[in-house]
Amino acid sequence: MDKPVTKVVIAGGGSAGWLTAGLLAAELAGDTENGVQITLVESPDVQTIGVGEGTWPTMRDTLRKIGIPESDFLVHCSASFKQGTQFIGWTDGSAEDRYYHPFSAPIAYGEMNLAPYWQAQRDKVTFANAVGVQGYLCDRDLAPKQPATPEYAFVANYGYHLDAGKFAELLQRHCTEQLGVRHLRDHITHVNGSPEGDITSLTTKASGDIEGDLFIDCTGFKSLLLGQHYGVPFVSRSRELFNDSALAIQVPYASPDSPIASQTNSTAQAAGWIWDIGLQNRRGVGYTYSSAHTSETDAVQTLQRYVTATAKGVSLDFEPRKISFESGHRAHFWHRNCVAVGMSAGFLEPLEASALVMIELAGQMISQQFPANRALMDIVARRYNDVFRYRWDRIIDFLKLHYVLSQRDDSEFWRENRSPDSIPDSLAELLALWAFRAPWHDDFPQQEEIFSAASYQYVLYGMGFTTRERPTERNRRGSDKAMRLFRQNHEQVNRIIGQLPSNRSLLSGLRTAA
Repeated sequence: MDKPVTKVVIAGGGSAGWLTAGLLAAELAGDTENGVQITLVESPDVQTIGVGEGTWPTMRDTLRKIGIPESDFLVHCSASFKQGTQFIGWTDGSAEDRYYHPFSAPIAYGEMNLAPYWQAQRDKVTFANAVGVQGYLCDRDLAPKQPATPEYAFVANYGYHLDAGKFAELLQRHCTEQLGVRHLRDHITHVNGSPEGDITSLTTKASGDIEGDLFIDCTGFKSLLLGQHYGVPFVSRSRELFNDSALAIQVPYASPDSPIASQTNSTAQAAGWIWDIGLQNRRGVGYTYSSAHTSETDAVQTLQRYVTATAKGVSLDFEPRKISFESGHRAHFWHRNCVAVGMSAGFLEPLEASALVMIELAGQMISQQFPANRALMDIVARRYNDVFRYRWDRIIDFLKLHYVLSQRDDSEFWRENRSPDSIPDSLAELLALWAFRAPWHDDFPQQEEIFSAASYQYVLYGMGFTTRERPTERNRRGSDKAMRLFRQNHEQVNRIIGQLPSNRSLLSGLRTAA
């Protein structure tokens, strides 16, 4: 039990495997005493699924930590800047029904909660526009920074849209050439265990046995190590999240200078929603839906109508790729000397793009709390399981919030999504509280919440939720300051808009310079 952990074997590549390898290699590079060796084994036949091509702003810190220059990343991955998500048709399906969940927190977010003071002017200005500038930037397809802004710095907070296949290629090259990760393209034919229960090695078709002390399962939906070898059960969350299918297609731009959207567009449909993501060279478009509420034939027709309406002048062979999934996660994620990351651990519909950030968070926690020996691994595993079970639950709460608040009554899909027996108790309790006070930091116990109070505010008030705040002396005292902040935000809008280039212009300049 006091054997040092010096050999890490990652089963599977893709974004999950290579992000985890990069974070571990970067964190443990200074551990010359133990000499941790990282080996990644991936099948030469498995391709990246790439359903979610959107990231959170956390990806900037992840890439910087791994050591990849932002310009290299943007050029190699055909990446663009993402400043949040625009939800279209989610509330009532009317022509005016849209709101933003931006990445920038409300103005003075660390000082005071502006949501109660916005309530009085909710008919004049949206919540996102009252407390920030990012909605205005997205409306104009503007970049979140200027050409002279340093790499990974920003004027407005941002993540990325990216090509998942190219991203895995970039990570692979960097990890093997710069961070010393050993890479084997081979088929895993058997998982070998000790009498005590730990995995001792992976048998491969051409390379023999690959021994290790810690094994990381990044084998996707099949979960070869945690699911198949150890039999850790899958916990379905389809009672809360109905979508189980997706149709995805790549759509070219009408011309090389077509605008690049600053946000993911999520457009509600009768049995799900359509994502629309703008990269430098194309759009990634897909329909995620509930097969219990529509047929595949109708889903294809729905997606085709959307693409036809939004891609005028584009010649396209309409052949979407079908992906089936079940929203849920493993009962636990670290068992003995094996931890699952990515789809091996779980998968939820790509609303709010949580897939890549969960990989980032997993890689960070494993690397930062990397066990020095086998005895300590059990302690780290218990902590890891507690943290990630909490995180999966909070993501499900937040995704379900979008459906619960909808007033759409045009299909069984939307009506059943509001059924009380499909709403997690934890979310129902928060909604009851927020009917009388706005969400704030103390509603969430963890220091690093997966979604902050600001995110809940953007969705709640973007979808017409009303908080009937009780008048208090504190609220009255803060009224003048709140009005000053609203005016300050309004004054910033025109100044910032005039300073920023379009996404297309900035990305073209960066590509030319590279």
